[in-house]
Order: sequence, then structure tokens, then C-alpha cells
Amino acid sequence: MARRIDRERLSALDIVSYGRRGPSRPGRFSPQQIAQISRTIRGAPEVVVKVSGGGHTLGAVAAHFEYISRHGELEIETDGEDRVQGADLVEDWDLEIDAALDRWDHMAHGGRTAHPKLVHNIVLSMPAGTPPSKLLSASRGFAREEFALQHRYAMVLHTDEDHPHVHLVVSAHNHEGKRLNVRKADLRRWRERFAEQLRKQGLEANATPAQLRGRLSDHQKDGLFRAALRGESRVEWERTQRVAEAASSHTIGTPGLGHIFATAEAVRQDWLQTRETLEHQGLTRLAAEVEGFRRGLRVPKTREERAFTLIRRAREQHMARQMEFVR
Repeated sequence: MARRIDRERLSALDIVSYGRRGPSRPGRFSPQQIAQISRTIRGAPEVVVKVSGGGHTLGAVAAHFEYISRHGELEIETDGEDRVQGADLVEDWDLEIDAALDRWDHMAHGGRTAHPKLVHNIVLSMPAGTPPSKLLSASRGFAREEFALQHRYAMVLHTDEDHPHVHLVVSAHNHEGKRLNVRKADLRRWRERFAEQLRKQGLEANATPAQLRGRLSDHQKDGLFRAALRGESRVEWERTQRVAEAASSHTIGTPGLGHIFATAEAVRQDWLQTRETLEHQGLTRLAAEVEGFRRGLRVPKTREERAFTLIRRAREQHMARQMEFVR
């Protein structure tokens, strides 16, 4: 039985407004929406905004500042555009007070709640070849727009890898004592605003959900992925056993594929309605390009299907070598 697609996923698939689906859709696209549709089907570079953990203790925050500053070799730029060392920020942001408040809240709940983050570590990046100076300027604009006068923040530009990226550290507590809890909707908004800032710098940048670009897969949860890398995942072991047995009988089930098919169908329908709306607006050339993009969307294989194919191919090659030896 196909799994249901959650409401948040459905909202992410709405090309027009990223709002909830319904019987009434706008009869015309705005210039901004047309530009985004065009960028998406052309394959414009997609921005990356991800939250890579966060410090739960003063020591963890100080260690992260040490890491992003390359142990003091790089200066950290603050929300006041000062250049400081990481150790100074722990005191300047009054993180000791924030930590005390978090401990009090933890005890008030009888120790049942997890220790919250003192800061959020956010990475802003673009593909290789992006001018680092423009990436940093766009990151400054994004941080000002999203956090200025609310949360303290600091950033460092890294250019020692193929793709330039900015480490942005944001205090979890704001000036009113409220906490910043990052949700999927926040990440989606952050991607859109970061892409806008990059375009202001004259760079091609897009922020479209991966599903709309045909990137569908049965992603593994981070804990399971890391356990599999260590060779300690029972889930991965059981999957290997199932695939090996299925390869012997040349059949394989596809649990988990139902939601991928459902998502793929929702994406195709969204692009179909997009094409029809563009045709109604007289944008026939763009509508034709959208149709070509829609027809090119493919449903990927699950991890079990990929493993099944590899095992079967290996067995076929082994049998072929045996036949060649007999000859």
C-alpha cells in the first residue's frame, strides 16, 4: 500500500506558491514565478543551506568557533561587522546566562527534556566557481535580513575546498528571551532568501525543492547512514539478506517505493498544471520547455533495487566467466 505524502511535502511541491494545494490556483504567474520556473527547468545552480548541528555547551560553542576560524587563522565577522576571535564571542553573547537559563528550564521539566542548543551552526554554500567575495556579500545580506536585531550572529568564509561556503553561527536565544527552533519551513524560506541575495550580486541562483527537480529517493536517516558506514547497522544487514535471497529467485519487493511514486506523480501533475497556466498566459515557448522537462522526469530506484541490480549483475558476470572457462 502506498504511503501517504505528508502535508509539508505536498506544500513543498507547489510550484506556484509553495502553499497548500486546493481547487483554486492562480490563473496567472507573476514575473517572479515565471523567472523561477525558467531557472528550474534550465538547471540554474541551487543554493545549499543546511544546519550542521549546534553547540549545547559553552565548551562545544567555543570549539566550533575554533574550528571555523581555523584555530585563529581566520577572523570571525560579527553582526556588528567587527573582526574578533571566537573565544570573545562566548562572553560577548552572554552565553553563560543562556546556558544557565537552559539548565533551569531543563530542571523545571524534571530533566525530561533534552538540553537545547546554545547556537545553531548554519552552512551557506554554492557550487565550485562561485566568486567567494560575492558569496560572502550575499551571506551578509541574508543574515541581516533574517536575524538582525533579533539574534546575535557571526560568520566565516571558507575557500579551502572546491566550493566556497560560509559558516554562520546564530545564537539560539534572541533579545526577548525566545528561542530559535529551526523547522523545515524555515530552511525553505532561508534557501529562497539566500538565493535572492545571490541574484542581487549578479549570480545565477535558485531555491527549488529537490522533488520538483526530479530528485526523488528513499533517503536514509542520518543515524542509520552512519551506522551502515561503521558496519553496525542491523537495518542494512537485514536489507542485504533480503536482497541476496531475492536475487536467487530473481524477484524483489519494493517496500518504500510507494511514497516515491506518489511524490513523482504529484510533481508531474504540478508541472502539467504549470504548463497549462503558461499556455493560458501566451508563454507558449516556456510552456513547451516545461513540457519537455516534465517528460524527462524519472523515478529513481530504491536502495534495495540498486543492490539487487548489482548482485544480479555480479552473478551474471560470474556465470559468464564460468561458461567461458568451460569452453
